[in-house]
Amino acid sequence: MRYLLISLLILLSLTGCEDKEAQAEHDAQVAQQARAHLLAELEAQKAQEAQKKPEFNKMGINVDQETITIDMNKTKDFFNNFGKQMDMKMKKMAEDMEKGIIENKEAGVEINQQHIHIDLNKTRDFLINWGQQLQVFVEEFDKMAKTLEINSSNTADKGM
Repeated sequence: MRYLLISLLILLSLTGCEDKEAQAEHDAQVAQQARAHLLAELEAQKAQEAQKKPEFNKMGINVDQETITIDMNKTKDFFNNFGKQMDMKMKKMAEDMEKGIIENKEAGVEINQQHIHIDLNKTRDFLINWGQQLQVFVEEFDKMAKTLEINSSNTADKGM
């Protein structure tokens, strides 16, 4: 029993004699890795937010934390160009329909005088992509509306 107690004391005393410098060095290395990982996550999050902003920037709308800036010339140009593109596509589609030909490779639809060919995979992918794009715009408009609502309620509270 005495030998067991002595050997246990020796083991416990040896485990308490770890190299403090090595432990501190290891802790610093782990902290550095954690910091690098957090910085990478932060950069990825900033990049993701930056990707969302160009959609509105193309339209001349800049949304910051508490301000919304609308560049009327840029917005007007965006909608004019959008209208022109839609007009051109509608005219081409009308001409093709008169000829009995519809061809939309992205959507997976081809119609000509003899055949109707619909690629359901391409059509599904096209609709999913289109839906996601619309959802992004709707979410951004929703955020903008909520921000305006919060700002107007804060302004109304301050005025009273």
